[in-house]
Amino acid sequence: MRMPSPVFDASSLGGEPFGNLPEWNLTDLYPSEDSPELARDMEWLETACAEFANDYEGKLAGLDADGLLAAVQRYEQIDVIAGRIMSFAGLRYYQITTDSDRAKFMADAQDKITAYTTPLVFYGLEFNRLDDDHLAAMLDANADLARYKPVFDRMRAMKPHQLSDELEKFLHDQSTVGSAAWNRLFDETMAGLEIEVDGETLNLEATLNLMTEQDRSKREAATHALADVFQDNIKIFARVHNTLAKEKEIEDRWRKMPSPQAGRHLSNHVEAEVVEALRNAVVAAYPRLSHRYYALKAKWLGLERMETWDRNAPLPMENTRTVDWAEAEKTVMDAYADFDPKMAEIAKPFFTDGWIDAGVKPGKAPGAFAHPTVTTVHPYVMLNYLGKPRDVMTLAHELGHGVHQVLAAEQGELLSSTPLTLAETASVFGEMLTFRKLLDGAKTKEERKVLLAGKVEDMINTVVRQIAFYDFECKLHAARAQGELTPDDINALWMSVQAESLGEVFDFTPGYATFWAYIPHFVHSPFYVYAYAFGDGLVNALYAVYEEGDPDFKEKYFDMLRAGGSKHHSELLAPFGLDASDPKFWDKGLSMIEGMIDELEAMEG
Repeated sequence: MRMPSPVFDASSLGGEPFGNLPEWNLTDLYPSEDSPELARDMEWLETACAEFANDYEGKLAGLDADGLLAAVQRYEQIDVIAGRIMSFAGLRYYQITTDSDRAKFMADAQDKITAYTTPLVFYGLEFNRLDDDHLAAMLDANADLARYKPVFDRMRAMKPHQLSDELEKFLHDQSTVGSAAWNRLFDETMAGLEIEVDGETLNLEATLNLMTEQDRSKREAATHALADVFQDNIKIFARVHNTLAKEKEIEDRWRKMPSPQAGRHLSNHVEAEVVEALRNAVVAAYPRLSHRYYALKAKWLGLERMETWDRNAPLPMENTRTVDWAEAEKTVMDAYADFDPKMAEIAKPFFTDGWIDAGVKPGKAPGAFAHPTVTTVHPYVMLNYLGKPRDVMTLAHELGHGVHQVLAAEQGELLSSTPLTLAETASVFGEMLTFRKLLDGAKTKEERKVLLAGKVEDMINTVVRQIAFYDFECKLHAARAQGELTPDDINALWMSVQAESLGEVFDFTPGYATFWAYIPHFVHSPFYVYAYAFGDGLVNALYAVYEEGDPDFKEKYFDMLRAGGSKHHSELLAPFGLDASDPKFWDKGLSMIEGMIDELEAMEG
């Protein structure tokens, strides 16, 4: 049953309706939550996991190359079925997170799958105990097995951090009442927030949308309303962050991780020094990027000083019309087709076959994402489309993820998953294609200025803001290691990075100190946020190569997307003559943003 919740729809915006917004058709995963197909797969999974453990536990070291390949392929099939079930349960839940039946269905599915897969924990542990020379000889002997080497490399990177078999099984079993439970508490609290703005009750997504309104008083009212609601719930948010940071610290200590960030770097298959080079390049560029841009924006807005509610304000000369869905679809699809018709062809079924859920609905999870599901089905894209020009860019972004996921699926389940650092490549590239198409079509200087300013803001939000988020997380985890943090402690850490990254022109209303509370990445994926800056910098450098006219660029680009997680970032970038470990690489990407700010400044002359 759907719980009653305040509704926010297109009519509340006073603009044109957005047209017929698509909804997900999840039947490609399963016909329904009580379908015989789902029951069959759940039953198969239980048996397959038990049989896998029975056939291989304690025996991996004695397998020859063909035997190990059979084990890997069986494990991959288990991964597909478990992933398919959890994708179905999770996507249904995200559609209406306030629906207790959907929440229960997802939690029960998670519990069952965790229980069924516990006997498999031995596999990674035993695999990592295989002798290096013995494994190398088997990979030489069997090309089909050697294809999985990138997976094995990632597994063996965890070897120094592995615990005993018994402890690993305990952590696996306990996860549903550990971090997963705190994640769910956060999601449900966020989805259930009711925010009063000027006499209207809105959800989080709708209130955040007011931050891009022309009317400054609306932006200010929304900021204060958010601050009030975050403050009312601040003890819950502080408890979630304290608990998750402490849980991570305990597990990291047991695993002998050298830093709180080390686990993320390992899973991203990226070296700590590469991330450090990115972080340092961006922080050094704050004065040349965000500080300079926001000083310009203050002038455009006619303000001596900016408040946080002015950060994402539209420019005074900006067209406030809403963009209906058909126009958004055409804009993005045309941009994709102009690059290569093949890209538009891959994107088409998202619109025609129920692979996108676009509308803002009661209880729906906020934000936007592309979920790859499993390689035997297809991705699904979630948006909260409100007809803003930026929503068109969000569509271009998530559709880029979708195209990437479709192409990478050719690698099979274990090799398709792209490390987070490269996962943003196609999405940011899709945005850039869409932006360039709009910029080329600009008919006036004012229109060009608005487009350039919007793109600079998006890139500042992606690069500067996300690196500031990363610094906040680094400070949060370091401080939590010294003891429990009060809400005021966390607020102070948040403010320390905000002032540094946004610059001198900003004043900060006291309530803004709580705005760390709504960022889901800190809860769901610690230290994920640098992947956005990594992706943006990488795409800016890639786009520069494209503009330089490399005749084989498109072919190399599609090859990179098809590779999924089968290659290291150094291998993927080499064909383009790029190297992320070179600090100059990041400056190349940042200079593109700087060039756009230069052009905006020149327009003032």
